[in-house]
Amino acid sequence: MKSGRNKTIDTAVDEGAAYLDRCITVGKPASLDEILDKTIRGDAFDVLGKLPEKFADLLIVDPPYNLNKDFHGSKFKKSPDAVYEEYTESWVNAVLPCLKDTASVYVCCDWASSPVIANVLKKHFLIRNRITWQREKGRGAENNWKNGMEDIWYATVSDSFRFNADAVKIRRRVVAPYRTDGKPKDWEETAEGRFRDTFPSNFWDDISIPYWSMPENTAHPTQKPEKLLAKLILASSDRGDVVLDPFLGSGSTSVTAKKLGRRYVGIEINERYCVWAEQRLENAGSDPSVQGYTDGVFWERNTSAAQNRIKRRSK
Repeated sequence: MKSGRNKTIDTAVDEGAAYLDRCITVGKPASLDEILDKTIRGDAFDVLGKLPEKFADLLIVDPPYNLNKDFHGSKFKKSPDAVYEEYTESWVNAVLPCLKDTASVYVCCDWASSPVIANVLKKHFLIRNRITWQREKGRGAENNWKNGMEDIWYATVSDSFRFNADAVKIRRRVVAPYRTDGKPKDWEETAEGRFRDTFPSNFWDDISIPYWSMPENTAHPTQKPEKLLAKLILASSDRGDVVLDPFLGSGSTSVTAKKLGRRYVGIEINERYCVWAEQRLENAGSDPSVQGYTDGVFWERNTSAAQNRIKRRSK
């Protein structure tokens, strides 16, 4: 039995049959109206070829890393780099026809598979940056450095793309406040402290990994935080744009897209994860908040001001 504060979503398929029924399958070429704001149950390699051409404004991919991992019965085995590169090439080729010429692409990976991912992406896209974000979880290693970072490769289909820098500013505490003529320069004095809104860099140290008392938490072994997805979605799409995730997992991309006023299409092969995705999408209808994102800015991790504002809004 879970404690009352434990909000982890771990619904079994039989318990979540109603959620699974909301998912669709695609057995023949589908129109955009048929797939918009849907969780598609199936193998991405089978589904992608049946989706419309050039419908996605933003592609977010969190593929299985090249590690031995058990995804609730679906096991992924570590392979030589050459084999993993072929696997990556396969899903890239499958998803390419779905992307608009103005689309942006983000691909998650760990340090070991990062060079492999980059080798494939540069064949098909224009690589613009590599984001490295700091995980606050992870077990230590006695004979190596603890792996506390992950990468996200940022690319575009062409030189025509959008990047909304003002939408992803970070609110940081001011340690050494500078004044001009006695007035704050590039920072704001508030009852909660002194803050400055800064443009984001490609190193993110403000991300909290979902844990048991957070409503977004699921039992998925590699779940990405909604705050992380929100940064990608706000930076590289506008309201009403379509976000595609071919390895949806427990639904973080679709859920965050919904909360931020985007359309979404998610593909997931694991039925249990489909249940969790639809359960979270339902919850997002009554709670559109994203942890760490309020007042149009992203707050530093564990910033009390952000937490206090979230509490006030929920009352």
